[in-house]
Amino acid sequence: MPNHVHVVLWPYPGHTLSGVLHSWKSYTSNRANKLLHRRSPFWQRESFDHWIRDDAERARLVQYVEDNPVKARLCARPEDWPWSSARKQP
Repeated sequence: MPNHVHVVLWPYPGHTLSGVLHSWKSYTSNRANKLLHRRSPFWQRESFDHWIRDDAERARLVQYVEDNPVKARLCARPEDWPWSSARKQP
């Protein structure tokens, strides 16, 4: 998505969600700022998390994430979005 990101993840044992998000946001903001030749904050301070309670909810949330670019009219099908988990990997 051009202005936000959705991620469905579960941390490895011994890792916290806040730690994983901090590491990911730090790495991606550094890379994006280098590519964009800027030095300002890239991510919002706050993130919005949701605990997945069962497999049915996980499947529903993955489908929501995959459908998001289609709903935003950025592509015709979830698998057409280059950064989607619905996209077949080579």
